[in-house]
Order: sequence, then C-alpha cells, then structure tokens
Amino acid sequence: MGGLYNEDDLLETALSLWSALEPPFIVCTGGEPLLQMDERLLSLLHAKRCVVAVETNGTTLAAPGIDWITVSPKMGTTLRQTSGNELKLVYPQNGLNPSQYENLAFEHFFLQPMDDPKYPNTIMKVVEYCLEHPKWKLSLQIHKMLAIK
Repeated sequence: MGGLYNEDDLLETALSLWSALEPPFIVCTGGEPLLQMDERLLSLLHAKRCVVAVETNGTTLAAPGIDWITVSPKMGTTLRQTSGNELKLVYPQNGLNPSQYENLAFEHFFLQPMDDPKYPNTIMKVVEYCLEHPKWKLSLQIHKMLAIK
C-alpha cells in the first residue's frame, strides 16, 4: 500500500488486510526491503503470528529469523545475502552467468526470462538453459505473458 508508516501503523495496516482464519503471510518487496526489515520489526510481526518473507537484491544481509528469503541478484552489485530459500536470476543478463551462483546455499534456483522485445524467444532460451542445467527451474511472470500491466 506504499507510504510511510511507523511500526505500529504498519503492523495494524498489514493485519487489517488478512483473514483471521489463517496466520498472516507478509511479503516485503520493493526498493530494498532489508533496509527496513530489522530484528525489531521482525519480532513484532512474529509476535502477531505472521509468516514473513522478503524479496531482496541481496546487497544487504537479512535479519535472523525471516521465514522465507528470495534473492534476485542484479548486475553491478555486491551480493551479501548468499543463502536463503530461493535464488531468482533474470536471464540473460550481460555479465551474469547462472553457474557463478550454483554453489550458494539456496534451496531453489530459478531463472526468469528477461522482459524484452524478444520475450517469447527469451523464454525458450531460459527453457533450454534449464534443460541443460537441471539445478535451475523456470520461473514465469504470467502477467507479462498475458500483457497485463
């Protein structure tokens, strides 16, 4: 929902959007969420039974205790978060080779096609890479395939 929130307002807003029938699943994205996701905020969310996930570029270390970490490295940055649940790499990127990430401590390795004018061909390049390198799995953003903005 964007905007600036203090911790109490953020927690109240997030919880107001969730059904009481299941634990809230909070995914922090946009910009670099690890610049705000500190141990205090994480403790507040966990105290309300929230499951907390982040999607990060990996340039900042994650606070201990985040429930799910997705790292999407970008060209020209220093990767500091070298472990987590998912490593998701946009492919192809000049200067980034998926093989340079294969020994990192992630449970899942995903390649996501670069959104470019040749998107259908790029999808096929990713599929071919995944077939040749089975450690990698295909990740698609369906809204792009359906041209939903």
